[in-house]
Amino acid sequence: MSGIAFAIPGDIDTATGGYAYDRRVIAELRGMGREVTVVGLGDGFPDPVAIDAARVRHALGSIPDGTPTLIDGLALGILPDEAAELARRVPVAALVHHPLGLETGLDAERSRRLLDSERRALAAVRHVVVTSRATARTVADSFAVAAARLTVAEPGVDRLDPVDRPGTGRPVLLAVGALVPRKGYDVLVAALAEITSLGWDAEIIGDPGRDPATAARLARSIEAAGLAGRVRLRGQVTADALAGAYRSADLFVIASHYEGYGMVAAEALAYGLPIVSTTAGALAETVPDAAALKVPAGDAKALAAALRRLVADAALRARLGRAAAAAALELPTWRDCARTIDHVIRDLAR
Repeated sequence: MSGIAFAIPGDIDTATGGYAYDRRVIAELRGMGREVTVVGLGDGFPDPVAIDAARVRHALGSIPDGTPTLIDGLALGILPDEAAELARRVPVAALVHHPLGLETGLDAERSRRLLDSERRALAAVRHVVVTSRATARTVADSFAVAAARLTVAEPGVDRLDPVDRPGTGRPVLLAVGALVPRKGYDVLVAALAEITSLGWDAEIIGDPGRDPATAARLARSIEAAGLAGRVRLRGQVTADALAGAYRSADLFVIASHYEGYGMVAAEALAYGLPIVSTTAGALAETVPDAAALKVPAGDAKALAAALRRLVADAALRARLGRAAAAAALELPTWRDCARTIDHVIRDLAR
């Protein structure tokens, strides 16, 4: 197999779903015999002011002519001119986890600028890989990317041994994701404050360093709601600790305002966890109806009602958990995901 370049912003070991996707795809492509050169673009993305433009130009300039190149959308979306220049000498595909302009918390003007920049960048590349059918529809509708230029490569899941959850004792609720506005933790805390009469404990696992102000507000809101003894902020944890948290939890909750796929939800399915989820972005499709109770994003009352049902009903948790485990067996593996991307690379090489 020929080699490819994979241009990635920031630190590839960052604990987010997007970076985890990149790491696993790179590992699988290499395992398939594909030579992958990781091209580091530096920090500051997706803020155009914060990036080192000279470093970006040097990094992209180091890619040999004709080399099939993937660029992570976190960087590509704010590099329309650089993408156009690169595309004149190498075949380029974008990897879009979710559109940058749809990030929760952006003001209208910044959202508009990001969407316009990403539209120009995607117009410059030969192909666009997205991580869900929902994101494919968004990219097609918002950025005028034709279906022939789009490929869906859903994240993989690992095949795991069944987890025995007897359903007795005090249920543990688990939420996973960086402490940023898009994850809806403020809504989750408001919902949990509505069900304090029930017995439960909750753990939130996620990097507080991505948005320290949001992390600080979350800690204050937990304290103000009187939940400090019941909701544990664990921060960023090791892979083994995260796996242990999934195994010891009784139900999984994802309160996001938007997800391009929702890798943590897929992981919860693989661990056979019943789920309470919003229907935001791709979650309506990523999370099967048989395995979850679903609510509108931003609706703390509806989230509280769903959590109340699952916390109080061990039989319902068991039924949804069985459906989750069965659904996980239908999800692609990481090798499947990498094979899909490898087909795109082969087309680029032609």
